[in-house]
Amino acid sequence: MLASRRRAMGGRKMLQRRSLAGLMAAAPLLLSGAGRAQGRTRINLGYTATADFLAAFVAKDQGFFEKRGLDVTLTLVALNSTIPAAMLGGSLQIGGPTPSVLLQAVDGGLDLVVVAGSGATNPRVTDGGLLLRMGLEMAQPQDLVGKKIGVPGLGAFLHVLARQWLIEKGVDWKRVAFVEVPFAQMSDMLRAGTVDGVITSGQSMARIVQARTGHVASRFLAELPPGIPSTLYAATRQWATANAGAAKAFQEAITEAAAFAEAQPEKARESVGRHIRMPAEVLKALVLPAQSPVITDRQLQYWVDVMAGQEMLRTKPDVARLILR
Repeated sequence: MLASRRRAMGGRKMLQRRSLAGLMAAAPLLLSGAGRAQGRTRINLGYTATADFLAAFVAKDQGFFEKRGLDVTLTLVALNSTIPAAMLGGSLQIGGPTPSVLLQAVDGGLDLVVVAGSGATNPRVTDGGLLLRMGLEMAQPQDLVGKKIGVPGLGAFLHVLARQWLIEKGVDWKRVAFVEVPFAQMSDMLRAGTVDGVITSGQSMARIVQARTGHVASRFLAELPPGIPSTLYAATRQWATANAGAAKAFQEAITEAAAFAEAQPEKARESVGRHIRMPAEVLKALVLPAQSPVITDRQLQYWVDVMAGQEMLRTKPDVARLILR
């Protein structure tokens, strides 16, 4: 138990160092994003290279932000784990952290709130899980012990759920070496043998399979309950309070965009391709992720429980307080 606590304390110290480093790295980013431009509230929205953010892409392309008085700039961020620090530094007004990154940041003392929901699990979306480099096979999850597995963000959605999957399969996840690898580098690192496998989804998985740098070993994400949020739109409480009207307008735009994407998936696909560069054949095969623009206490509590079970939290976040109403 003492060793577990020491590991957990070590993890929290690493998070603090990473948050500080992320804040320093984020400082040069579009510091003029806050404020108003010609009567419109300016928002710099940070997202990662995943189709989970398709509602934001659609809202931008279809003018749903603009008609509500929002001047939104979409900024691609390499690592999800740097988003909370960028919001704290003011270079992003709204960011797209995974629930685990958000809760870790809150646990570390940052005052953040969920403005709206983004991607969520759905039984029909099965393009997510574990891919191994070509020539490496897995007969059972236990075979991953001693292997080096890349994840797009340490402590982020895919990393945490991969560890939860191993726990449920009776595997000690501490004996698997997880390393941080951006989506864009996963295929190359598999080809080079730098990692034995990656945990990924969506267009990243499609790109790897088509390039034959890796193969699907497990689609464990399909085993998850439906409606678990994979990404969120969040802001500092200070910004959300000072810009309550803009925050509400952002929620409405995302909700409208999610409905539009459901009704016109090809238009949504075009928006994904416009904001995330990918080969045409990958875009065509992409399964659009489900959207959950309105986040409930129950959805966020799922993450609190999973993370508490992995000794990732030292406090018990009040999920009702973390969601902007």
